Amino acid sequence: MSKYIIKKIFYGLLVLWGVLSVVFFLFNVMSGDPARMMLSQREDSKQLEIIKQKYGFDKPLSDQYFLYLNDVSPISFHENKDADSYTFLGSKKYSYYSLLSIGSTSLVIKKPYLRESFVKRGKTVNSVISETFPITIVLAVSAMLFAVVLGIIFGVISAIYKNSFWDRIILFVSVLGMSLPSFFSSILVAWFFAFLLHDYTGLSMTGSLYEVDDYGRGQYLNLKNLILPAFTLGIRPLSVIIQLTRNSLLEVLSMDYVRTATAKGLSKFVVIFKHAIRNALNPVVTVVSGWFASLLAGAVFVEYIFGWNGIGKEIVDALNNLDMPVVMGSVLLIASVFVVINIVVDILYAIIDPRIRLN
Repeated sequence: MSKYIIKKIFYGLLVLWGVLSVVFFLFNVMSGDPARMMLSQREDSKQLEIIKQKYGFDKPLSDQYFLYLNDVSPISFHENKDADSYTFLGSKKYSYYSLLSIGSTSLVIKKPYLRESFVKRGKTVNSVISETFPITIVLAVSAMLFAVVLGIIFGVISAIYKNSFWDRIILFVSVLGMSLPSFFSSILVAWFFAFLLHDYTGLSMTGSLYEVDDYGRGQYLNLKNLILPAFTLGIRPLSVIIQLTRNSLLEVLSMDYVRTATAKGLSKFVVIFKHAIRNALNPVVTVVSGWFASLLAGAVFVEYIFGWNGIGKEIVDALNNLDMPVVMGSVLLIASVFVVINIVVDILYAIIDPRIRLN
């Protein structure tokens, strides 16, 4: 079992290294001179030289890559002469714990340092992500809860009334939900519920989890703004869960032990909800774990259209402003979430079914 876990973690680290490498070379080749981006309109030759020396932009691209890899890695090398490791703007770069000193270099353990935003002066990418990522988590969890609850309910109804009018309607809606792109469904939902039906729903077309009070009393929590983004983001997983629940329940209902329970005189309600539904939901659990990670990536369009101040909207704003460190850090975070969830699911599968470890 331990070898299986180590192998999965090793493959996960390889995936993250591949994502980091692709993202680094892609953005550094396409985005131009990062030092000029940081200085923007205040560029002069002296400041440009200082910035390049400070961040290693004057070095070859291969050297810059290894410097970035060293910054991002939780275990990295650190020059002892830079004991406090301060950035150009005077804020502390990162705190670390020294593991081993070799001459003028130490092997240290630290938080991954994703560098500084080019646009938000004095803010690290870590702080930008820490402000926006929890808001995206709230949106993703709400969307998944909506999809799971309604998906199981409608899936069970569709299976019970197979080939009926309601079954056909539910299947039609689920297929339509899977085929709608996120950006189109976001626009459609915002227009219909927040514009046409605004007098009845009271919902706004844009808004985030926290709103600024008009009277200068700071921020306040506005859960009403969560309804439309969560509904829109949950449409596609809802459609998948409906069909998966229906097909899985129909398969379970055709098994011998279910027919035996029916032959013993148990009611249809007892057979379905006490015997069949638990076994039918095993594939749903698998889908939910995978879709939750997908929602973090799919939230980009939904957040931007609804003005939800999560990491998806932050990525779009960073791309518009050529704020490459924020884009790179956000992509790495989402990739890390994908890898961690996949590793956890694989380990759970191996615990439940030992045959997986043997394969």
